[in-house]
Amino acid sequence: MDNTDLAIGLIFLIETTTGILGNFSLLCHYIILFITEYEWRSTDFIHKHLIVANVLALLCKGVPQTMAAFGRKYFLSDLGCKLLSFLHRVGRGVSIGSTCLLTVFQTITISPMNPCWKELKVKAPKYVGFSIYLCWILFMLINYIKNFTEKGDLGYCVTLDHDTITISIYPVLIVFPEASFCVLTIWTSGCMVFILHRHKQWVQHIHSTNVSPRSSAETRATQSILILVSTFVSFYFLSSIFHVSVALIYNPSWWLVNLAAMISVCFPTV
Repeated sequence: MDNTDLAIGLIFLIETTTGILGNFSLLCHYIILFITEYEWRSTDFIHKHLIVANVLALLCKGVPQTMAAFGRKYFLSDLGCKLLSFLHRVGRGVSIGSTCLLTVFQTITISPMNPCWKELKVKAPKYVGFSIYLCWILFMLINYIKNFTEKGDLGYCVTLDHDTITISIYPVLIVFPEASFCVLTIWTSGCMVFILHRHKQWVQHIHSTNVSPRSSAETRATQSILILVSTFVSFYFLSSIFHVSVALIYNPSWWLVNLAAMISVCFPTV
């Protein structure tokens, strides 16, 4: 094993270990809350599924990629390779979908109590479970179809099928649903920023002041939203470019496969 393989292996190891430990600690936190009969909010249910999806993506991509970088190559059969790829893509898709649903329900929660939003505020929590399970089913079906056209050298295994239909199937089955969730996330986050800004102006008007001595809660919330959404969109955009390249190139280079894997592990870790 040369120095390049060692460096890549260490990067994967740090990413995967940090991500798995971080997500498991959050999962333990929710388990403790459940044991102590904590009153669950709608977003808590989404958080749990987001954590599970992140762990699934990390285990099915980060762990085998780390083993391959450290010299344990091609240890999976074609069936095992397709299963891991399937589970990773489902985890990735549900992670993106859950993040989108989280921003949608948070936007509804902080929206003003006018007639337009009032009915939606009441009904939205009832559809949280349905929306999450529909997200799982959607990405399982999409990736089950896509799995029959998977091919290429992933480092830890080689899938054998190669079908030219992949070129037309990939953008439709994978990119379009994920891009749609991404656009919806950006739009709902923009709505949250707008609502918080309007609320800040209203509070300042009530107190007859235009300058706050310290950063307001609305300003801090807006900054957090912008940072999280920027992180999400950046990692998604880069990851999608590399995933499309790996999927459509018949024999992608070793560097391209590793870069795609590193970036795909980044968002579940962060």
